[in-house]
Amino acid sequence: MQHRVLKALTLVAVAACAICVSSAWTSSTSSSFPRSLYWGAWIGDQLTGTQAPWDMAAVRKFEGITGKRLSIVHFASPFADCSSSPCSFYRFPTSVMTRVREHGAIPFLSWTSQSTPSSVDESDFRLSDVISGRYDAYIRSFAEAAKNWRHPFFLRFDHEMNGNWFPWSEGVNGNLAGEYVAAWRHVHLIFTSIGATNATWVWCPNASLTDTAAELAELYPGGAYVDWTCLDGYNFGTIAPATSWMSFDDIYRRSYRTIVGAVAPTKPMIIGEVASSEHGGSKAAWIRDMLRRLPIDYPMIRGVLWFDRYEGNFDWPIETSSTAIAAFARGISSPAFATNAYAKLATSPIPPPGAKVRRASASARREGS
Repeated sequence: MQHRVLKALTLVAVAACAICVSSAWTSSTSSSFPRSLYWGAWIGDQLTGTQAPWDMAAVRKFEGITGKRLSIVHFASPFADCSSSPCSFYRFPTSVMTRVREHGAIPFLSWTSQSTPSSVDESDFRLSDVISGRYDAYIRSFAEAAKNWRHPFFLRFDHEMNGNWFPWSEGVNGNLAGEYVAAWRHVHLIFTSIGATNATWVWCPNASLTDTAAELAELYPGGAYVDWTCLDGYNFGTIAPATSWMSFDDIYRRSYRTIVGAVAPTKPMIIGEVASSEHGGSKAAWIRDMLRRLPIDYPMIRGVLWFDRYEGNFDWPIETSSTAIAAFARGISSPAFATNAYAKLATSPIPPPGAKVRRASASARREGS
């Protein structure tokens, strides 16, 4: 897809050193690892013909391949389908959320202020439309359904906002500087005003290998509006023009250091999308390195979600080779990666796995399983 190519063209090789940052959460795990992580995937239709979680058989087949039950299932929904007139707006996916929860996993919904068919230029879905209240009735109905569902879920709203491939980014689609934060806060306020506090808000820029501290700070909605930070990043290898093989460290280290060192130092982080190509190097070795480093070298990262979907020529799923499958299965078998023990999760915002929550809000204590 076009936005993957645009992302690939932003990558340049760079090396950076790690830093240690104290967390607002304290670990209660007793394993040999200093911390544990949620793990999961965004699973496409290549396994069963229908993508997860609309087909939970795709989740079970993926787990059969990896040899471990996942703790998060990632999926996405835009505001509306505008393939015909008038547009049809997507409701909160209550039944899908329930299927994921009953499986013992946590739903991770990427919700985007756009329509399908997707385009960078969507004049009816500008940030100013969200800010002005044009979609308040829809957002409120979505939030009310989320509240009525009652259970905790991750809500990743308008991700990769620091790129130029989605219609909610500033500088494209008529969007102006400062409007991203204003739109985020507007949507967040609607949720909180009606008591939809079971949403855990995930702010997720794209990993960049240039110094973007000032840019990310300007796009950050603020600690009162964000529960988890996040990063997306891919090793395109040599499959796209002007790209080269890069390690996990090459892709993530600088943006990780910027976010945990300056932008949001107390927030836990999750990798929202990550994958590697087979072209240009060893995908199996890349996976082994990533899963080995995450629990040790990136203390604020408390979750990782593999992008197990094909997109055009991009070979992201782990099923592209037996060696990639073996490397992933062996790495994820580590006790550092949490399994599906979350069918009765009742705490919002969602804490990192194995964490002691310093205090729970009254609303969180009232939420049942």
